[in-house]
This record gives sequence, C-alpha cells and structure tokens, in this order.
Amino acid sequence: QGHERPEGDFCPICTLPIPLLMDEHSVFNVCCMKRVCVGCHVTALKRGMKGCPFCRRPLSKNEADVLVLLQARVVKKDQEAINFLGERYSHGGDLWLQKDARKAVALWTEAAELGSLKALYNLGVAYDLGEGVQQDMAKAAEFYTKAAMQGHAGSRYNLGCYEGVKGNHDRAARHHLITAKMGYEASVQIIKKVFVRGDATKEQYAEALRGYQDSVEEMKSHDRDE
Repeated sequence: QGHERPEGDFCPICTLPIPLLMDEHSVFNVCCMKRVCVGCHVTALKRGMKGCPFCRRPLSKNEADVLVLLQARVVKKDQEAINFLGERYSHGGDLWLQKDARKAVALWTEAAELGSLKALYNLGVAYDLGEGVQQDMAKAAEFYTKAAMQGHAGSRYNLGCYEGVKGNHDRAARHHLITAKMGYEASVQIIKKVFVRGDATKEQYAEALRGYQDSVEEMKSHDRDE
C-alpha cells in the first residue's frame, strides 16, 4: 500500500503531480487550502490574475487578515487548515504567532484524526526530533508508517532512513525504491550509495533510477518548463 501519491499531491489546475519536494515547486493558498504548482501559479500571474489562481479570491498580504481567514477554516474543522496553523506555531514568527511546539502537536493531532496526511508526517517529525513531545523514535515510525501507507512520500523516505540506521538495509531499500518511483531524487542517491557499499543490488539501483526518470517525465508540462 501507499505506492501511489495522494490526491493532495496533484495540482488542482493542471491535475499533474507536483514535483518533490512540493514546498519548492508549488504555492499554498490559505483562502482555499489548495496547493498550486509553480507552473500554473506563474501562468496566472502572466495573465494578469491577482487573486488565487484556483478559487479567484483576492490575495491579502496583511498577516492579520490571513490569520482571520485561516482561523475561520479551523473552526469549520478543515483538516488542512488545522495542520497549517500547527505549522505556523511550530515555526513561530508567521502570522504574528509565537513559537509553541506543544500547541503545534495538539493541532497536528486533531488534524491527523480528521485525515490529514501532512499532520501525520508532522507528528512523526515531532517525535523524531523531540519537539513539543518527548523524543520517541518508535512513535515517530508509527506516524510515518500511517502516512506512508496512504502515499505520503516524505514519511516513507524517513522510514527508509530509519530502517537504514537500524541496519535493516533490505527494508530501507524497499522504502527508498517506492519513493524514487514517486520522484524523490534523494532516495535515488541513497540507493546508489548503498549499492556502492554493497547493501543494495544493481537491479534495485537500476529500477530506482528508471522509476525516478519516468516520474519526472510524468510531472513535466510546458508551463512548468517555462
């Protein structure tokens, strides 16, 4: 399970999967909680569109207005809004919010219960690093596994690294092979490294490289290339 990327990984405008890492190749719009690929975002700007390219709502640069908009969606139990607010508390400084790791974990827990894969991933990272909770690698792996089984690439990548550290090289290679086929370049590099070291087969490295290249081709578009 979890070999296919989830619906939230696809641009709602061009419907193509967004390249990984998604934060580097997309723009997240608080107005509708939609992540739009950079290609579609830039195309909208070129056409003179000043609002959200998906819902057309005018975009505000006023952080107070953005926070009000976000909190309105949180009240309505929007899982992505709750997760996003948790991320703002985790970082601190955004939207005039002070850093509060415990508050972030509480929000991610709520969002995860509502079905947010990103919240499951964020909880995994929190337990992985011991931020807002007591560090617990086993607990982190549980959250990563729940998200990975539903297609979250970052969670499966972290699982691969976790298994590699434990010396479970075959399990680690299988995780990285899946994420390589999703378009995760770092997984290809890891499989190459362990292949050179003798902990992965030539066939696994070739399959990872081929799968990654196929994924990259699938995510290409004229607008993104520009």
